Amino acid sequence: MGHIIRVSHRGGDRFEIAVRDHVWRVDQPIGDGGDDTAATPTEMFVASLVSCVAFFTRRYLERHGLDTEGLAVSAEFTMAPRPSRVGDIAINLEIPPSVPEDRREALLAVASHCTVHNSLADPPQVRIAYATPVASLD
Repeated sequence: MGHIIRVSHRGGDRFEIAVRDHVWRVDQPIGDGGDDTAATPTEMFVASLVSCVAFFTRRYLERHGLDTEGLAVSAEFTMAPRPSRVGDIAINLEIPPSVPEDRREALLAVASHCTVHNSLADPPQVRIAYATPVASLD
């Protein structure tokens, strides 16, 4: 069986996302009509990619007995129009200086093949449908 994520409306542009026993919230900035109480879904989308890159990077460093102290990953993204979407994402790895030069190319390769990045490179089929039949207004 597949993994379940449930998103429930919490007023205005606020939604609550439930994943297993974890809860996140999303909203929109005030300038876009929201209350700015949480990140936007688009920011969460990019954050998902960046955190996946960070996870794969840390696992690579640990697997090879390399230092993980100070590891950080950041991203800058821009939007594209028609259709509205994330148009560009630049991800930067901040790795400990002790990581040897001869390991860095392999590290980038591993980081570039995290699960979320793979899902963007080979997109999943997405189907949107009603959960239950909608009553007719007739």
